[in-house]
Amino acid sequence: MFFIAFFSCYNLVMNKTFFFYDLETSGLNPRADRIMQFAGQRTDLDLNPIGEPVNILVKITPDALPSPEAIMVTKITPQKTLEDGYTEAEFCRIVTEDIFTPNTIAVGYNTVRFDDEFMRAILWRSFYDPYEWEWKDGRSRWDILDVVRMVRALRPDGIKWPIAGNGKATNRLELITKLNGMKHEHAHDALSDVYATIAVAKLIKEKQPEMFNFLLKLRDKKTIQQYVNLDRKNPIVYTSGRYSSEFNKTTVVAPITTSRNGNVLVWDLRYNLDEILANTVPENSKSNSSFFPIVKELCFNKCPAVAPTSVLNSKECWERIGLTQEKVDQNYQSLMAHPEFAEKMRTINEAEADKFPPAEEPEQAIYEGFLNDADRIKVSAVRNADAKKLADFHPEFDDERLPDLLLHYKGRNYPESLSETETAKWESYRESRLEKQSAKFLQSLNAIYEDDDYIAEELKLYYESLLP
Repeated sequence: MFFIAFFSCYNLVMNKTFFFYDLETSGLNPRADRIMQFAGQRTDLDLNPIGEPVNILVKITPDALPSPEAIMVTKITPQKTLEDGYTEAEFCRIVTEDIFTPNTIAVGYNTVRFDDEFMRAILWRSFYDPYEWEWKDGRSRWDILDVVRMVRALRPDGIKWPIAGNGKATNRLELITKLNGMKHEHAHDALSDVYATIAVAKLIKEKQPEMFNFLLKLRDKKTIQQYVNLDRKNPIVYTSGRYSSEFNKTTVVAPITTSRNGNVLVWDLRYNLDEILANTVPENSKSNSSFFPIVKELCFNKCPAVAPTSVLNSKECWERIGLTQEKVDQNYQSLMAHPEFAEKMRTINEAEADKFPPAEEPEQAIYEGFLNDADRIKVSAVRNADAKKLADFHPEFDDERLPDLLLHYKGRNYPESLSETETAKWESYRESRLEKQSAKFLQSLNAIYEDDDYIAEELKLYYESLLP
């Protein structure tokens, strides 16, 4: 039995697998709100399940008030997480050691822009590297939402596509599953959404396997750069949630210049630069907001759905995205005739990046620099220490974010490790943070009483329990 179990684990590590996951959270802000439920299912690359599903709760921390509107959707009360959930420190140990294992492809429905950001934030404030889980040791990430969008735009055959009540195309998960006869009993329950995402992925893989496999390869930056190249600046098909649903979230763009973190800015070839410069842009424009989303940042590490223009191989393809080859060629020539415009966009983009004020608390300062090697060793010691060791552990960090982050980490996960002085500092921080959230929380709480008085009463009791 030992050898069977050993080789089973060995094969799991050596072979790539998907881990489909979904979160339910206390709000929409990854840096300020909290994960309340985590659910997932591992599959092989043919989308067959491996092992049992994961479905766990995470204790909401005592410095965070949930959005009543979010709780109305998920029906997960703070009390439920406190009764049955793991602390954030315990949860991070589980996901890093047992779930996002080597060669795992973390995938979900809008995970790259939502769930992954929450994962980064909780790992950061729990003294884990916020990025290693998504790239190290053969790990990677993917997102089925942009796959759905591009398939709908370019290869929709064999799948039924929902239309919203306003007559516009919609890609809501629960509507796609319902229209295509898939089981999805509890939308906005994390595990139910995971199963629904796997079902949609199976449908696309069955009906449009070439598109599925092509987009799967775009987890790799080098593969993306074969198509998005500033040396050639060839037009490419690009699908993004920032583009109009009228044209199935898809257009043809041309890369124009570099952006932050090695990304690129792209120009939407739906628009003619000569016409825009002649009619709408003042000479003293200090912001690229006049151009957004005509000029958009394409991020290589967010699995962008891009493809060569050769995929537009029929009149129907062009019609679905509201373009013609003639219009794209014309607008591309207009863009290439203004090399100075690309430089202007690069300069403006860099200037706007410097406008963001520093974060008010270290939890929200996740993107304000990387740790040096010395601090990374100390951070590792923090997350591997129990309450007893943390009580006597006072490292001298180089990064100014870390001392306060450590105090808050101890307060959330190991309050018994705090000294009397530290307890006073933690309580002061916690009360100040709650006070900033209270007005909005109470206003939202009053608004939901008529809809669900049980949820409202539970939230009221939770709020009162946090007051000093």
